[in-house]
Amino acid sequence: MVEHRLGLEPLHQRSTEALKQELLRLTAKRDTDALSQKVQFFKETLAPVFAELSTRNPCPQVEAQAAIVIGVWKPLWSTIPFQDTIPGRLREQSYQIFHADGYYANIARYAPGKQLPLVKHLPSFLFAYDFMIIQQYQIANAQWCIQNVAIQQQLRFGPMPLNPERAEAWFTRVAAQKDLVAVPNFANLDQKTAKRFTTIFQATPQLEHLYIDPEFRLVKSQRSAKQRPSYTIAVRLHN
Repeated sequence: MVEHRLGLEPLHQRSTEALKQELLRLTAKRDTDALSQKVQFFKETLAPVFAELSTRNPCPQVEAQAAIVIGVWKPLWSTIPFQDTIPGRLREQSYQIFHADGYYANIARYAPGKQLPLVKHLPSFLFAYDFMIIQQYQIANAQWCIQNVAIQQQLRFGPMPLNPERAEAWFTRVAAQKDLVAVPNFANLDQKTAKRFTTIFQATPQLEHLYIDPEFRLVKSQRSAKQRPSYTIAVRLHN
């Protein structure tokens, strides 16, 4: 059984690698917790580790972070609420992908059962629902500036998983379209979920790397200045 409490050794006496491993240990198998539980867990347990690592950020210069972040990342634990607006997200098939051309994507596969009107009469094992939100980023005034530009949805049939290579190929293909900015169509979703995603798409997200190195990121993000901050632990995936 994983113990989800901090070790006894003071945080400032531990190595940076030990602190990163502590976060991975503490959050192991906890990304499926309810959002309210994760928010409380962050406040009570994770926040001191995030704070200590933020003082050791090897790349605090925002202008230099863009080069480090390029590639495919796996979010291991997050309090971002939109990710689980649709039920059934497959954590092992969820990715953050950054391209050098100023676009990045959050991509996930869902096994949502009967939540999608389009497939409510089909056996759930026959299909999966892939969701991608594409955002444009740039660095200005020492800040990450983010704009939502497109949402893509794809109903997939058959057992083939959404691995990192297929996820990146999908992102690359869509991002290459000339008319990328578009109002998304949520006809495949129920009315309540569609309304929530419309609100998310219209937001202007904020993003800050509390800690970033070539293999590990701690991210603070907000859908808008009025929203509660969200926190994400992500690790780089290698081919």
